[in-house]
Amino acid sequence: MAVWAIGDVQGCYEPLQRLLGKIGFDPSRDTLWFTGDLVNRGPQSLEVLRFVRALGERAVTVLGNHDLHLLAVAAGQRARKRDTFDDVLNAPDREALLDWLRHQPLLHHSDALGYTLIHAGLLPPWDLELARRLAAETQSVLRSDRAGDFYAHMYGDLPDRWSDKLHGHDRLRVVVNAFTRLRFCDLDGGMDLHQKGAPGSQPADLLPWFALPGRRSRDLRIVFGHWSTLGRYHEPGIIGLDSGCLWGGELSAARLDTAEPVFVSVPCPPTRSPHG
Repeated sequence: MAVWAIGDVQGCYEPLQRLLGKIGFDPSRDTLWFTGDLVNRGPQSLEVLRFVRALGERAVTVLGNHDLHLLAVAAGQRARKRDTFDDVLNAPDREALLDWLRHQPLLHHSDALGYTLIHAGLLPPWDLELARRLAAETQSVLRSDRAGDFYAHMYGDLPDRWSDKLHGHDRLRVVVNAFTRLRFCDLDGGMDLHQKGAPGSQPADLLPWFALPGRRSRDLRIVFGHWSTLGRYHEPGIIGLDSGCLWGGELSAARLDTAEPVFVSVPCPPTRSPHG
């Protein structure tokens, strides 16, 4: 049985199917881990959601910022000009798909494989125990009748750092921003949610979240997406899999059940311009 992690699909159904063909995915025995952002900006969000949901226990996905945005828009928040998930919102199975999506986690950890799956990042003070607790706390709100109020207060960049003294909407916003939007932090653990370039393009006082000294999750092997300008990235304990399929890059996968990860990619036709 193979376990493959796959980077941000974002509605790019055709490249996903080509990638699955290339890795020889067999749903009778293999498992797929998705780094989140199944939907939006690409042309076939509906097909991607239906496909992943139909895989049942053979698929694990975490929530990304675009997945949460879809849920928020479905609950009445304002859509954005560049959104491309009307096919989901108008689908006859809309409610079943959205209910399935909102029950997906922000973090998945496998003791057997020794890997942790997230969409974007972990803040420096978070070890696995705390990250799991905060993910569960936020997920319980998403899955409750408080979700609509949560979506109404989800957007925003502040507070920009973790404190256990945070409560209410501020606390949830920090958790969601870290799990689904984080790329860079300052040396004090403050999130910068505006810099989106590759490492080296940022101001000197910022570092990639995974490069911060004293990060309490350094003992984990973390798989994440979200950061297309980082591209496919591998260093000990860190696997980044958003290789920019949406922008005409690649859709990438990493096999996780081998002694060392095995990487496979397929080229993607440009669906959107990063500036369009």
